[in-house]
Amino acid sequence: MIISQLIFADIKQNIMKNLSTIILLILLPIIISAQELHIYGGEKHDVYLGCLNCNKFDSKSIWNAYGSYGSKYSATSIWNAYGSYGGKYSQYSPFNNYTNSPPSIVDNQGGFYGYLSSNNFVTNRASFSLANTICKYWEEIKEDVSSWYDEIF
Repeated sequence: MIISQLIFADIKQNIMKNLSTIILLILLPIIISAQELHIYGGEKHDVYLGCLNCNKFDSKSIWNAYGSYGSKYSATSIWNAYGSYGGKYSQYSPFNNYTNSPPSIVDNQGGFYGYLSSNNFVTNRASFSLANTICKYWEEIKEDVSSWYDEIF
């Protein structure tokens, strides 16, 4: 009887340990994806250009077509093809294939995630899926950021 109780206790302890590991593995991507990523542009990367992965209704989101960072007419939007931070010719645009000054991506604590750039030769270019999608399809995205948000997220 005592041996069976010891075996049961050992099995229970292993199950709880494994369950904790499984829960952590499930929750870790959710915790990481919840981290807000922000874009900063300009010569010193001191111009806020919006939140890369915020909800499309968030005022600081690049996916809010009516906000300062998501409108294709706003001076602080990467979707403004004629502005300082968008289009294929601006030196601070992520979509200029020749720029050496693309916007940087950082989290709330200042952690650097790379540069948002379609220039494949930029050192420390962000290469995660969202950054690649934005750089590849920016011309289509800028026409309807809200629909693309629904498609991507």
